[in-house]
Amino acid sequence: MTAVSPRRRREIIDALRRGTVPQRGLDVMAVGLDRFQPTVDDELDVVASGGAVFKAVRGEYGAGKTFFSRWLTESAKQRGFATAEVQISETETPLHRLETIYRRVTENLSTEAIGPSAFRDVVDGWFRTLEEDAIASGADDHDVDARTDSLLAQRLASVSKTAPSFAAALRGYQAAVRAGEVAAADGLLAWLGGQPSVAASVRRTAGIRGDLDHFAAFGFLQGLLTVLRDSDYQGLVLVLDEVETLQRVRSGVREKSLNALRQLLDEVDAGRFPGLYVLITGTPAFYDGTQGMQRLPPLAARLSVDFSGDPRWDNPRAPQVRLLGFQHSGLVELGRRVRDIYSAGSSAADRIAVELDDARLEDFATAVAGQLGGKAGIAPRVFLRKLVDVLDKLEQFPDFELDTGAAARLVGAELNEDERAAVSGLDAIELDV
Repeated sequence: MTAVSPRRRREIIDALRRGTVPQRGLDVMAVGLDRFQPTVDDELDVVASGGAVFKAVRGEYGAGKTFFSRWLTESAKQRGFATAEVQISETETPLHRLETIYRRVTENLSTEAIGPSAFRDVVDGWFRTLEEDAIASGADDHDVDARTDSLLAQRLASVSKTAPSFAAALRGYQAAVRAGEVAAADGLLAWLGGQPSVAASVRRTAGIRGDLDHFAAFGFLQGLLTVLRDSDYQGLVLVLDEVETLQRVRSGVREKSLNALRQLLDEVDAGRFPGLYVLITGTPAFYDGTQGMQRLPPLAARLSVDFSGDPRWDNPRAPQVRLLGFQHSGLVELGRRVRDIYSAGSSAADRIAVELDDARLEDFATAVAGQLGGKAGIAPRVFLRKLVDVLDKLEQFPDFELDTGAAARLVGAELNEDERAAVSGLDAIELDV
C-alpha cells in the first residue's frame, strides 16, 4: 500500500468518521478505478499541452461519482493543475447563470499547496511572475513597473477582445496594491472573482462599470485560464457536480441550463478554453430521461453513449463513462485499505490485526450490505463510517469485544435518503412463512 503521511491519514479517517468523502488521500482508496487511470492521464496531458476536455460521468446514487471527481481532482493537483468543484443547485448555483458558476469557481479554486480559495494567491503569484519576467528581460528598478504593465497587456490581449473589463480590473488591482490602497485592492479582486455588489467607487478606480453578467462569464473564465497558465499551472479541472438537479427545476430554467451546458461544451470543442478540463456528474435518469439531457437533442447527440452492452467493454475514452458502483469484493477491499491506513498510525495496530482480520472484515461488510438489500453499491459510505467507529473502539477500549452483527446495525438517523430507501425496500418484502 502507498505510504500515507500522518496528516493525510487523519484527514481520511476524520472524513470517513463523519460519513463524507475525504478531500485528500483518495489515491490509496481508489478501488475499481484502475481502468480509468490511463485515459485520465492521457486527457490531463492533452489539457496540459493547451487542449481542452469535456467529460461526463454517470452513476446511480452511491455509485461513487463524488469519489471519482475528488480522485480526479486530487490526481490533477498532484500534476500541477488548479481545481474547482461546483455543486449545481437551483437556488445557490443555477447552471443557467454562468456568472454564478464563475463566482463559485473562484471561491472554490484550490491547488496542491493552497485550499479554497486560492484565487488571491493565484492572482498575486501571477503578478510576481510578470515582475520576474520583466527583470529577466533586462528591466531595472526604474522601469520594472512599466515593463510589467506591458507584459500584462500582451498576455491578456486575446482576453481583452472578449472581456476587456477583466484586464482593466487586473491593472486596477495591481495599481491599488502598489499604492497601498487595501480597500480598493480587495474590492477589485472581489469583482474579478465575480462577487456582486462591489462599490461603484471602487470599480471607477479601474474604469469599469456594472457587475459581471452571464454573457461576460466565459470571457472571465478565459482570463482566469490565462492567469493560471502564465503562473506555471498545467490548467484548470472544473467539476460540475449533481447536474441531475436540473430535472427538478422549472421547465424554463431547465431549458436555459441545458443550453448553457451545450454552449460550454461547444466553446470547449472550439478551442476557446485551452487548459480546461470540465467534468460533469449525473445520474442515468439525467442522461437518458425525458426531463434531462434528452430535452436538448444537440447536447444529447454530443454526449450520449450506448451502455446496453457488457460493462467490461465500456470505453473509458468515450465522452460519457459510467460507474457501476461497488460489488461485494470491492467493498471488502475498500474496507481492508481503510483498516490498514488506520492501523499504520494506531497504537493498537496489533490488536486491530487480530480482532479485525480479513475474515471478520468480510463478515462485517456482508452484515452492513445485507441490511441494504445486499446492495454493495449503496453501502460504502455507511460501511466505512461503521468501520471507523469499530476501529476507534478497538484502539481506545482494551476490553471492547467486537460483535460484527451488533456493530453493523444501522440506525435510521445515520442513513441518507438512498440508504433509507434501500432499508425500507427490504422491510417491505413480504415473506411467505
